[in-house]
Amino acid sequence: MSEPIRILFVNSQTFPYSAESDIAIAGRFLPQGIQESGKEIRTFMPRYGNINERRNQLHEVIRLSGMNIVIDDVDRPLIIKVASISSARMQVYFIDNEDYFHRKAVYSDAEGNFFGDNDERAIFFARGVLETVKKLRWKPDIVHCQGWITHVLPLYLKKAYHADPIFSDSKVVISLYDDSDFSLDENIRQKIKFENISNQDLDVMASPDGINLAKLAIRYADGIIKAAPQIPEEISRYVTERNLPLLESKPISKDDNAYIQDYNVFYEQILSSDVSKKG
Repeated sequence: MSEPIRILFVNSQTFPYSAESDIAIAGRFLPQGIQESGKEIRTFMPRYGNINERRNQLHEVIRLSGMNIVIDDVDRPLIIKVASISSARMQVYFIDNEDYFHRKAVYSDAEGNFFGDNDERAIFFARGVLETVKKLRWKPDIVHCQGWITHVLPLYLKKAYHADPIFSDSKVVISLYDDSDFSLDENIRQKIKFENISNQDLDVMASPDGINLAKLAIRYADGIIKAAPQIPEEISRYVTERNLPLLESKPISKDDNAYIQDYNVFYEQILSSDVSKKG
């Protein structure tokens, strides 16, 4: 009997740990539906400071915590926490760090100003997920990224972690939303550099903003899902230029799982194709 397909969901938000939104609903109900269809799943998100750990019964996984991640020459400890959604028979892993994820807002301050270190938070989250999956010794067939804070991960997986046997055969799928209207720190390219990543790999980030961060993710993806009715035109054009397998997703709902079949077919299409865009 063959092994089940393994899908790693890397979500920017997951309901009920995040406020109800298209991305948070997808982060909650898509993994459940895929698991119930016979695939094996793991799911990750950041441990934002507005998550009530006691109410949601988060606890630290000591065996997975303890390493440091260096960004811009500063070491920061990686803490892994986990909680269970019992009705879905699903665990959620949380990437935590006091400097990056203990503030009470998600991406912006009370005045609506985008946090100046959001670039570092995305870098820390991406590397934290990949390092934790290595420790779990769980080999994903597909890594499915949802939301802008996941958009550094495809580059790392394809360039810095590609030789690791845990990730050597992994395909990357990205769900695109209308969440790219922001600017990032001008030094983001230098901060992202790690292992085999070069200036050429990051040339699309010459102007550091959400549009180009999405392009960076698309460059290292194997398949794209348009998960929102409105995607910025510049991003849509870039998807067309890359000629990647594309799914125009039905809305993901907590009450109707008709979309699950479309996702399963798309995952299988990605795994059976020879598409491998590495820039």
